[in-house]
Amino acid sequence: MAKAGQETRRGGLEGIAAQLPKIGNEPGGKGLPPVHLWNPPFCGDIDMRIAADGTWFYQKTPIGRPALVKLFSSVLKREGDKYFLVTPVEKVGIVVEDAPFMAVEFAVEPAIDQNAAGRVLRFRTNVDDWIEAGPGHALRFDEDAANGGLKPLLHVRSDLWAKVTRALFYDLVELGEERDLGGKAMFGIASRGEFYPMAEASALEDLR
Repeated sequence: MAKAGQETRRGGLEGIAAQLPKIGNEPGGKGLPPVHLWNPPFCGDIDMRIAADGTWFYQKTPIGRPALVKLFSSVLKREGDKYFLVTPVEKVGIVVEDAPFMAVEFAVEPAIDQNAAGRVLRFRTNVDDWIEAGPGHALRFDEDAANGGLKPLLHVRSDLWAKVTRALFYDLVELGEERDLGGKAMFGIASRGEFYPMAEASALEDLR
């Protein structure tokens, strides 16, 4: 991987990509490099940014090749509030304005195994990985300081989250239900037997 300030001399974006491990084509994110096991030395920052809408930029220019974006996303690692691209031997910092992924599509499917009660919500990310909301892939609904509403997020892997688009959020609200949690009526949504509260049921009209 190119060190900070050296990516241009080594061939720019293509040079960086050439040094990354190749990923498999298995569905659901399988075949990804074991980034969580790697702890290489930090080699500085590179001019790469993931914008709030999920667009990847390199040297202030959008990365137009989906395959490159998918490759870079496969070696993305979060440590605290900072994000890095890593290989077994090097780590470089990048900027993530909001969440590193976007959930851009979802499907509602019946559970097909005994460990998944009820329906399953499957989300497609902007790098074409399909994630089933449920154990290991929680949904959470944070307060959105920008507009005073809720910001839905889906756990992808290893402290990396996908922001659910506003259009999909409205669809989730339509599928929501009320449940009693600890004596309090909560409105939320269920997937694979897990219930994810959005807000108190009394605030339902604000969500709709």
